[in-house]
Amino acid sequence: MIEVRNLVKKYGTHLAVDHLDFKLEAGRVYGFLGPNGAGKSTTMNIMTGYLGATEGQVIIGGHDILREPEAAKRQIGYLPEQPPLYMEMTVREYLEFAAELKKVPRREREEAVDEVERLVKLRGVENRLIKNLSKGYRQRVGLAQAVLGYPDIIILDEPTVGLDPQQIVEIRELIRRLGRKHTVILSSHILAEVREVCDYILIISKGRLVAADTPENLEKMLGESDTVEIETETAPPAVEELLKDIPEIERVIIRERTDGITRAHIKEKKQEDVRARVFSAFAANGQTLLTLRRLSVSLEDVFMELTQKETVPEALVRKDAAEEESREGDEENDGGL
Repeated sequence: MIEVRNLVKKYGTHLAVDHLDFKLEAGRVYGFLGPNGAGKSTTMNIMTGYLGATEGQVIIGGHDILREPEAAKRQIGYLPEQPPLYMEMTVREYLEFAAELKKVPRREREEAVDEVERLVKLRGVENRLIKNLSKGYRQRVGLAQAVLGYPDIIILDEPTVGLDPQQIVEIRELIRRLGRKHTVILSSHILAEVREVCDYILIISKGRLVAADTPENLEKMLGESDTVEIETETAPPAVEELLKDIPEIERVIIRERTDGITRAHIKEKKQEDVRARVFSAFAANGQTLLTLRRLSVSLEDVFMELTQKETVPEALVRKDAAEEESREGDEENDGGL
């Protein structure tokens, strides 16, 4: 559905997008993640034809966005971070105008506008001026114009910004429904939102793709956490003394000592499990452990790990989701061998 080939964008000497390559298949919700300044919005603006690339290609449904812009853009609905709204128009006027720009046939426009108003829950405010709407409702109007005409690809840049908690839940459910029939690309700083809504995640850092896989696989690929958390009434110096002779421990990090409780993180050496040894060391010295647990790897951990490193394990970068599915199918046909 979308293919990005060797995409480069330079602003003077600044390299905003650094030779990006990836493919997106139909019928999935993709999360597009990266820290501020990573090149997310620049990439999305190039993908939608708002911005030209220095090098490379973006192919939308078989059409080059630069060479065949009209054919490519016809397949895209886009909600930028700042919705392109005309404040002096009413909601209805704006959506009818957007439908005309999108070349929705005249006889179908009224029904199409009615449908997106119901879908995004704009009923009751359709005759109000956009300038008099709250930020949350303006965001809904922007989302409605992106969905209008039901394009094959819907690109949403921070779609829940400015919405209240109830509206956020409703928009997330809408994104899930859209993902059943459309390719949806969602950019968000809310990692819990991405984890909940997206089928597949692409993470970019410093203009480069550093990971591409399902949320579950990204968490698994970094492996189990190598950190064990303990809470004990034992004072910090005594904790360090108790654990210093356990060879599987790389280091002990005392997090805090409050209300008579010491909280510490124990970093394990690779492929070691120190929990039994730690428990035995405390028990042998008559000391009580209040908590002994392994810290789990979350999407937040994955994001921080990948965006703060200069290099990323090759296994984490999977440029073509369909290729991975094909590989898994071959394994099943071979009896999993």
